[in-house]
Amino acid sequence: MPSNNISESALIKRISRKITTDASVACGIGDDTAVLRYSKDKYMLFTTDMLIEDVDFTSKATAQAIGHKALACSLSDIAAMGGIPKYAVISLGMPKENAVKFIDGFYAGLTTLAKQFKVNVVGGDLSSSKKIVVDVSMIGEVEKKKLVLRTGAKPRDIIFVSGPLGGSIYGRHLTFTPRIREAHYLVHNYKIHAMLDISDGLSLDLRRLCSASKSGAIVYEDLIPLSNDAKSMDEALHMGEDFELLFTMSLREARRLMQKRGNVYKPIGEMREKEYGIKFITKKAQEEVLKAKGYQHF
Repeated sequence: MPSNNISESALIKRISRKITTDASVACGIGDDTAVLRYSKDKYMLFTTDMLIEDVDFTSKATAQAIGHKALACSLSDIAAMGGIPKYAVISLGMPKENAVKFIDGFYAGLTTLAKQFKVNVVGGDLSSSKKIVVDVSMIGEVEKKKLVLRTGAKPRDIIFVSGPLGGSIYGRHLTFTPRIREAHYLVHNYKIHAMLDISDGLSLDLRRLCSASKSGAIVYEDLIPLSNDAKSMDEALHMGEDFELLFTMSLREARRLMQKRGNVYKPIGEMREKEYGIKFITKKAQEEVLKAKGYQHF
């Protein structure tokens, strides 16, 4: 009998074994978005994100903040593929009490962000529920030559993050700016081998990138940028909800990027062969296995 004690990644693998797709799907389950064939020079990107009260935000969060985060999570997925967002539909479940006030605030937060990134909200669904549940489905597009998957990292690639990590759960996870512009700059000026967004913690999302690329990695405590909100290195490694980009590129490209004036991208380590595993070098130069302790939904 199937075990009730199963991880999120194991459930996703179980689901993927039950699903088949046709030739129109360039990339299905396993990356930040699905990648669909639809024109000669571009792919369509298709993603969805669900937010649930007391899981992704507390009852203390404002309606505006919930609306902002709901759209921002899907925008972050599009960014991770090197794409541009285009259309979104919003499904929303909520208690009947104060429904009008909540919807007004929710859509104020959501549409402000939608205007910033030129996203058309084209529909959705409403239902009553005991707790707030939001599901955003988004379509974007990416030039075929600019698409970045999780699968392309190579040994000796330099690993980068797009900003400081840790402490997001203290408030920044409701107000973060998705890295659409940063990703657009990267894919149009450099050869990025692999990329994803850090939603569940650096340790867990780095493991996902390594698994997809069949590689190992080494990261250095001295190089990991801590946010002003982070209380410890553990929060930067494992807390999640940072929504910064995690990406790899060759040493040659990395040198070009680091020479750029005003560079905000921080190198934190290097990709290795799969057999090496995933290691963490402390400030005392001690080598440890970097365990994937990031957030999982199961």
